[in-house]
Amino acid sequence: MEDKPQNTGKVFDADVIRRLFTFVKPYIRIFYFIVFLTFASAILAAVRPFLIQYTVDNEILQNDWEGLNKMFVILAVLLIGHAIVQYLHTYFAGWLGQHVVRDIRVVLYRHILNLRLKFFDRTPIGTLVTRNVSDVETLSDVFSEGLAAMIGDILQLVFILGFMFYIDWELALVSLSTFPIMLVSTYIFKEKIKDTFQDVRTAVARLNSFVQEHITGMNIVQIFNNEKRELEKFKEINKEHTRANVRSVLYYSVYFPVAEIIGAAGLGLLVWYGAHGVIENDVSLGTLMAFILYIQMFFRPIRMIADRFNTLQLGVVSTERLMRLLDSKEMIPDNGDYKPEKIKGNVAFKDVWFAYKDEDWVLRNISLDVKAGESVAFVGATGAGKTSVINLLNRFYEINSGQILIDGHDIKEYDLSVLRHHIGVVLQDVFLFSGTIADNISLGNKTITEEQMWHAADLVGARKFIERLPGGLHYQVMERGATLSVGQRQLISFVRAMVYNPEIIILDEATSSVDSETEELIQYAIDQLMHGRTSIVIAHRLSTIQKADKIIVMDRGEIKEMGNHEELLRRDGYYAQLYHMQYKNMIDL
Repeated sequence: MEDKPQNTGKVFDADVIRRLFTFVKPYIRIFYFIVFLTFASAILAAVRPFLIQYTVDNEILQNDWEGLNKMFVILAVLLIGHAIVQYLHTYFAGWLGQHVVRDIRVVLYRHILNLRLKFFDRTPIGTLVTRNVSDVETLSDVFSEGLAAMIGDILQLVFILGFMFYIDWELALVSLSTFPIMLVSTYIFKEKIKDTFQDVRTAVARLNSFVQEHITGMNIVQIFNNEKRELEKFKEINKEHTRANVRSVLYYSVYFPVAEIIGAAGLGLLVWYGAHGVIENDVSLGTLMAFILYIQMFFRPIRMIADRFNTLQLGVVSTERLMRLLDSKEMIPDNGDYKPEKIKGNVAFKDVWFAYKDEDWVLRNISLDVKAGESVAFVGATGAGKTSVINLLNRFYEINSGQILIDGHDIKEYDLSVLRHHIGVVLQDVFLFSGTIADNISLGNKTITEEQMWHAADLVGARKFIERLPGGLHYQVMERGATLSVGQRQLISFVRAMVYNPEIIILDEATSSVDSETEELIQYAIDQLMHGRTSIVIAHRLSTIQKADKIIVMDRGEIKEMGNHEELLRRDGYYAQLYHMQYKNMIDL
């Protein structure tokens, strides 16, 4: 998945902004209230110097103490009102941002859950983590610090200019003489910092991907004594991240002092010109004081607009990335409406061709029939296509041509969740989530009771080891089941499959990673799982599949032989060679 956005030049990309605001619609009243508060805040800020000018010229210089007291009360009420408006604006803008972020994150995660495995095969996990966490979080800033704040700053500038030209247009022109220079410097800063922010986001995604991948594979790093080399790789990626951030710091450190100098120059010109006007009685003292306040208020939002602008730009970049992910069509079409409560378990492959990429065929013209209740074993060398067969049966991947049927119905006719509910899978590499054993067995399905879990554990012979663990079913499993042995993790996966009671069970190399004693226990569990079900077994150890009703020998994506153990041995073909080779190795041992 590409980290860089396709379109980085547009800030107000109408399509991106429109799609972002579809998430605002449920909170449209809050949004309108924020717009109202933005107008109110801009007006209240701009009117304050005007009232101060009136107070100085008409109350203080006229020695009108009663009028001064009234204006003091008005100004105090104005300040309190402005403070309340700012509080409400800050709170509700942040509230809106957080609720939009929550909704987008749910939609995005739901979308990721439904993407086909082919997408994950070529997309780094760290990139997806960045999308779901960092990029989504950036959108919160768009609402709380970006769009609303920038609109407020622009409105404040408009009202300030209005009051300045209303009070004294000549003094307004003098005050704004440095404004063009400020605009040019702000534009240059905006362009520079925009590119830097994009580099930062790309560096963050690379950093997340690297860290996630290498922490997950830390045992491989340490087994092969590769810590120093991986550290050097990390240092290089981290340097790029640092360089990108330092560039942004550099631009900020240059821009803000320059902006401060330009603002101070404008203020200096105003005081010089205005003082002459006061001395010559062309300008009132109140007007000069009001303009000093206005010019300070005017240049402050100008300085901030560049920063707000880039917050918005960063939000648009993040939104574009998120929308591209949401627009990904790499999903298994779930158009089927066939939802049987029970199935018999008849499975048929008819002329199935499949490739993970283009026409690099992994399966070629696969045709086979498995009757309900039969046990079928797939054997063959690594890369022969055995695992691809079971991936297709579950519709983790879509076939290129041909047809796969269950009970005479094309698997595309089934509702996808119903299809997978009827198929249980036990993999060689068992993945356990952080949480209790019960959580890992039920996978959050609250309809599954502890009684059912213990019953399933009894059936596969796992009760004894679970009861020995502190807390039994409530024993806390560390990430990926690190505190359990390979055999224990495997038994938990059997309990998980059994408790869902599927009509079709798939065992993918389920005994290839355990010792002989544990294998005996697991073999008992396998026998229990397979009893009365259609069973599809993939195994390197031929001793575990000799009782299978049908053994299918595969090589380079094609079926080479099919039959039971005795039939295939009598043929003295590919299976017989594999069998004698393994038997010889066992004798040698």
